[in-house]
Amino acid sequence: MDVILVPGLWLDASSWDDITPALEAADHRPHPLTLPGPAVGDLVVDDWVDAVVAEIDRIGGRVILVGHSGGGNVVWGAADRRPDQVARVILVDTIVPHPGAMISEFPIEDGVVHFPGWDFFDEDDVADLDPQTRERTAQQVVDVPGRVPSSRITLSDERRFTVPVTILSGQLDAEALPRVLAEWGAYAEEVDRLDSLEVVRLGSGHWPQFSQPQRFAEKLVAAVR
Repeated sequence: MDVILVPGLWLDASSWDDITPALEAADHRPHPLTLPGPAVGDLVVDDWVDAVVAEIDRIGGRVILVGHSGGGNVVWGAADRRPDQVARVILVDTIVPHPGAMISEFPIEDGVVHFPGWDFFDEDDVADLDPQTRERTAQQVVDVPGRVPSSRITLSDERRFTVPVTILSGQLDAEALPRVLAEWGAYAEEVDRLDSLEVVRLGSGHWPQFSQPQRFAEKLVAAVR
């Protein structure tokens, strides 16, 4: 399978470097992406979706989309644009967004959102990142176009619900996810309309590609089918 790997905020294609060898060893073709940056212009999240759609069209045929964190919004938007070409969507520690959802709001400085540092995040998200990994990955982060995280995603094709979805969740399993979603309103409605959903608990923080790449790669390869 051709597997398009979409990073979350502040990450680029290199964030998948420890994962792509496992996909290649399983005879898949990984395509890690770096999404358009601030130098391109005044971007919104739908521009990032367009970049993934362009990669789908470039490859041709059916693909699997993998989105980490905020990249989950992006790949779900791409599945909405090309539902017949997406064999599966795999979300890494995130869920499918509803129409009009945004990733999050962050302070904008000089038109960009800077990486806020590891101390910004909840302890459960970063607990398994050791000091060396935090230092190494913090040197690889990139600025995010200021409007991307808070712009609202466009979803309009109900065929997206026919695309199978796998959630590789840091801490939630299939029993716990519905309890959490019960407090998330429209997100729960989007999830409830999926024809096929599986949830796999990783037992990790929010960045398993950094904190436990071997175990995460095994789970990802198993989900790619």
